[in-house]
Amino acid sequence: MAVAFSPGPDPCPFILPHFPPRGLGPFLAPRREDALDFGPLEAAYDYDAIRAVLTRDVIEGREESMWRYRELLPIDGEPTVGTQVGFTPLVKADRLAKRLGIRELYIKNDTVNYPTLSFKDRVVSVALSRAKEMGFKVVACASTGNLANSVAANAASAGLKSYVLIPADLEQGKVLGSLVYGTNVIGIHGAYDQVNRLCSEIAGKYGWGFVNVNLRPYYAEGSKSMGFEIAEQLGWKLPRHTVVPMASGSLLTKISKAYTEFQTLGLLDANQPFTIHGAQAAGCAPITAAFKRGTDIVKPVQKPETIAKSLAIGTPADGYYAIHAMRETGGAAEDCTDEEIVEGIRLLAESEGIFAETAGGVTVACARKLIATGKIPANETAVLCITGNGLKTQEAIIGKCGEPRLIKPSLREFEELIAGEVAADAAA
Repeated sequence: MAVAFSPGPDPCPFILPHFPPRGLGPFLAPRREDALDFGPLEAAYDYDAIRAVLTRDVIEGREESMWRYRELLPIDGEPTVGTQVGFTPLVKADRLAKRLGIRELYIKNDTVNYPTLSFKDRVVSVALSRAKEMGFKVVACASTGNLANSVAANAASAGLKSYVLIPADLEQGKVLGSLVYGTNVIGIHGAYDQVNRLCSEIAGKYGWGFVNVNLRPYYAEGSKSMGFEIAEQLGWKLPRHTVVPMASGSLLTKISKAYTEFQTLGLLDANQPFTIHGAQAAGCAPITAAFKRGTDIVKPVQKPETIAKSLAIGTPADGYYAIHAMRETGGAAEDCTDEEIVEGIRLLAESEGIFAETAGGVTVACARKLIATGKIPANETAVLCITGNGLKTQEAIIGKCGEPRLIKPSLREFEELIAGEVAADAAA
C-alpha cells in the first residue's frame, strides 16, 4: 500500500514520489491539477536520509509538540499552522487496568489536544501547513464533528477562509464548536458518506483545499504523530497492544506505520513485536464485520445508527488497509453497543478522571472485550487511544450518570443526606 505524491516547488528532501497500482481505494490527489484522477496516494520517505539526521537526542531536544518529528511529516518547510499541537499525556491507568483485568494499561489522552480537544488537530495541522505552501486561500472538510472544529479553529488562526460540511443531525456541542470560529458551517440532510461525496464534487469545481479530499495524503500523515509520541513516552519502547477507534480506519493504519517507521530508523528495537486492535460501534462497524468474516472486502453500512457519530462512516476509505494492519500485527477487531459505549465513558471517567467522547467509550468497551476473550492477554501491556473530549458529546450520557441530590443550605439536611455513607465508610 506504499503510495506517495509529487512534492511542491521546493521539495522536502525526505519525501519520495511513488505511485501505486490502481483500483485499491479512493485517489486523493494533493495537487489541484490532478483532481480528476482516482486511486490511493500515500507519502513515502527517504529513510536513509532521515536516519542520518533524526536521533532520539535530536527529538528530545525539540519543542514538545507533534512537530518534533517533522522529518516524518509531509511538508516542505517549517510548520506554519498548529505549531503547538500534540505531545498529549500518556497516562498510566492503574485503576482502569484493574477494572478491565489487565496488568498494565496506558491512556493516550487526546481529550486535551490543542486547540480543539481531539486528535483531529494533528491531521489538520499538517494539512493546513501544506495547503499554505501550495497557495490555497480557501480550506474545507467533510466532517462528523471533530474535524470540522479543528479546521475552523486552525483556519482562523492561519487567516484562511474555511467551509465545513457536516451531517445536519450532529451533536450541538460540535456544531457550536465550529460556528464560534467564524467558519461557514453547512449542514447536509444525509449521512456522512453523502456529505463526503458532495465535498469531492465541490473540491473539483471550486479548487478549494479539502483536508480530507484533495489534501488527504498530507492530512492522513498527521495521525502518525500519536504513534510516535506513544513510543517516545514509553521510554522508546512499543506497547505490546494498542487499541484504536476506527471510523475511516486511517488512524489505525497510521499508528501502525509510525511504529514501523521508528523501527526502520533505528529509534526503536526492530525486533520488538506490536499488535494493533480496532474498535467500532455496533451501529456502524463495517471494518469489524469484514474482519470477523475473514475477508478484506468491506461492505458499506447504508444507515449508521449509533451514538458514536464521530465513528459513523459507513464506507470507510481505509477499511481494507486497517484490516491488513490488524492481521499483519496479529490484532483483532471488536464492536460494542450504545449501552456499552456509555458504560465505557463512565468507566474511564470514574477510574482515571478522563472524560472521553463517545469514540473513547467505544475504545474502552472494545478493549474490555478484547481482554475478556484473551485477544489481549491479561499479563501484557496495552495503550488505549482516546481521541476526543466528552464535553463535545454530552447528549450521549445525559440522564445516564445519575442526578444531583438537592438540599437546603442546612448542615442538618447535609448530615442526614450523607449519614448512611459515613457509616459505610467507617465500617469499611
